[in-house]
Amino acid sequence: MQKLLKVFDWKTYTFTAIAVIGFSNIVIELFGQTIPNVMMTFFRNAGEVVILASVFLFAIAWLVKARPHNRPKKYDVVVFDVFGKKSKIDGIRTEFKTHDVAWSFMKQYKSMYPLYNFALVSNQAKQEKPTIFKYI
Repeated sequence: MQKLLKVFDWKTYTFTAIAVIGFSNIVIELFGQTIPNVMMTFFRNAGEVVILASVFLFAIAWLVKARPHNRPKKYDVVVFDVFGKKSKIDGIRTEFKTHDVAWSFMKQYKSMYPLYNFALVSNQAKQEKPTIFKYI
């Protein structure tokens, strides 16, 4: 019994117990506070970066889409015959300053001359070919 008590003597395991208690305190501190605080800080900052980047991307996309467009200052109505060749009808107006007026006249011409087709075109200075906006 004396030998058995010697094996389980508390003096022998005092250093081990102190080391385990100290190490467990470090482990609790490390996994309980240090690592979660570091991770939360990282993900909080990463979330802020993602939100800020999405705001900037939205703003840039909006600015690109909302940039002023070059609107034509002159619209022409081009007349095509049944065979698709350009022709001319005497007495009709073919030059307009606004899109809506030209479109209105085109609809009226189509009802007056059903065998002809009409195209609303704009020829800006930069373009080689005229741009067809509407064709009826």
